[in-house]
Amino acid sequence: MSDVTTLTVAAIAAGERLDKYLAEALPDLSRAMLQKLIKDGAVLVGGKPAKPSYRVEGGDTVIVRVPPPAPLEAPPAPHIPLDILYQDTDLLVLNKPAGLVVHPAHGHSDDTLVNALLAHVPDLAGIGGVLRPGIVHRLDKDTSGLLLVAKHDQAQQALQDQFRSRAVDKVYLALVEGHLTPPRGRIDAPIGRDPRERQRMAIVPTGRPAQTEYRVLETLAETTLVEAHLLTGRTHQIRVHLASLGYPIVGDRVYGHRKQHLALGRQFLHAWRLAFTLPSTGERIQFTAPLPVDLRQVLEGLGSHWQEGSPLTSPST
Repeated sequence: MSDVTTLTVAAIAAGERLDKYLAEALPDLSRAMLQKLIKDGAVLVGGKPAKPSYRVEGGDTVIVRVPPPAPLEAPPAPHIPLDILYQDTDLLVLNKPAGLVVHPAHGHSDDTLVNALLAHVPDLAGIGGVLRPGIVHRLDKDTSGLLLVAKHDQAQQALQDQFRSRAVDKVYLALVEGHLTPPRGRIDAPIGRDPRERQRMAIVPTGRPAQTEYRVLETLAETTLVEAHLLTGRTHQIRVHLASLGYPIVGDRVYGHRKQHLALGRQFLHAWRLAFTLPSTGERIQFTAPLPVDLRQVLEGLGSHWQEGSPLTSPST
């Protein structure tokens, strides 16, 4: 059965767009969920479906029908281990290994992070109208490191608001081909689908705004260890931005060299640090995920002297 909520618009709210009015009146539902309900005709004003741009009037009766969560076509996978660094009633922070797909898709219906979450975190609520964990941001299959998951709609909305306002700090470690110069910089270039290869992203004038700040940590033989700070969160952003400068990530056969000179089965990209504000308490919290063994071994093989506890104020040379 659907969950039905009936609202009467107060005079003070007259003139507001329907989608904005509902976002304020029903804070437990995410904006994405409300937009979908309006689009699906599940929001009635005066007994008739209304558009998001409808301007509400004082005295309007607004009926919102929230359907039960749709069943997930992905079974729980208790055999997939999870490295949970933090968990509360709103969210959890994971250290994702390389090789693990985040969402179920063609060819990956029962071996993803979502499958593992459904087995290991039994108190997950429906997110966005679908009975599945709320992945607030994503990591590529072959990117390791920190990932944030919401447990319910209200937490997802709060965390997404932090991402939109750039209140979440996301710092990655990357090893790139060549000696990156200058040692510090900011890449500001829009990213969208590559018009020639739709499976790839590219810097295109019609793309979405994308900004990445970087800093050299250590210069090695034919490579550079880089700290990359994401200011936006576009698909493949760091990989595309660094490749656009002529310094593709080591191991990246999509945006870099097809033939790699280092023995690494994936791109050298790791979601290293993550800082955000807990929705429940307002406390600022930070996490660090150490470099996995495969990436650490690559650095050691190159004679790296960089340590994860090194001062972050100046790059090594």
